[in-house]
Amino acid sequence: MTQFYDARGNIYGVVSPQQVRALGIDLPPSAALAAQARESWATAAVHGFCAWAPGEQPVGAKAHRSDGLLIGPFQSEPPFDVLIVNTDGTLAERSGNGLTIFSQALQEQGLMPRESDCVLQVHHAKHAGSSPLQTSVRAAGFEGAQGFWLDLGQPLFGPRAVAAQETQSVRFNQREVSRVAALQALNPAWGNSQFVSMGNPHCVTLVDSADALPSNTQMRDSALSQRLTRIAYTAPAGAGIPCPAGVNLQWAWREAEGRIAARVFERGEGPTASSGTSASAVASAAWRVGWVKAGPVSVVMPGGTAPILLTEVGGELVRVSLFGTARLL
Repeated sequence: MTQFYDARGNIYGVVSPQQVRALGIDLPPSAALAAQARESWATAAVHGFCAWAPGEQPVGAKAHRSDGLLIGPFQSEPPFDVLIVNTDGTLAERSGNGLTIFSQALQEQGLMPRESDCVLQVHHAKHAGSSPLQTSVRAAGFEGAQGFWLDLGQPLFGPRAVAAQETQSVRFNQREVSRVAALQALNPAWGNSQFVSMGNPHCVTLVDSADALPSNTQMRDSALSQRLTRIAYTAPAGAGIPCPAGVNLQWAWREAEGRIAARVFERGEGPTASSGTSASAVASAAWRVGWVKAGPVSVVMPGGTAPILLTEVGGELVRVSLFGTARLL
């Protein structure tokens, strides 16, 4: 039976490699080999564990019961390998909410260290990023909630960081950002974007008003969804423009001091209630253009608020940390 967890409205199923193989799916013995052979098992795993039962899908619900599938751990002690499977069968390099959920599952299995860091290793097959991508996690409390701090490392900025092509350099808030023609064509207010790599690629579009933030309902509209999919997804589902390997899309608005409102359209998933790495990218982009200072930043998404801690040294953003909690559904 698949266990589903919720982290800020982001839902993932968590299963062990043994559970996958028990369905007759030929999952390779290691996460590294499984990532390389993704096309032979990933779609079957998503269908086997994330599909709605006949007659179970609520009206207006997404095509799958969850936003993805977490497979792991592959070891009995840390560091732990994990596979993050999007519902389109691709593998993600990193997911803040997904790793929060995986940490909660490890804790419930008695595998999460109580007073020390635990390293999670995400295996993927993206050519642009290192695999496995490591994230250090520590169980901790924050503002009365028990959860986990994820050290997401140092963000990288600009088109090169995400292998973006054919973008124009423009000025926003006296800072250099990028103009993505395909986004501006959808809405003239979407002309200023900051590319950020959090180990996975992000394009944060900075807007001047709350009205310019797209709602998830709007992003599910067939016409807009198709055009955003063409931008965010890689071939064959999309066109990978401007990033051939695909890119996660966010829209951000400075709501108040240290508080950013955001919307998310994920590569491989579409509109989502929240995303941990997207929230981290939004906070980083906000720092880059002078909207926020280093220290605590709140990123508000439809599924909940993500507490982010930005660490700056010598005028450089050197570390982004994300706090999250997860609950078993």
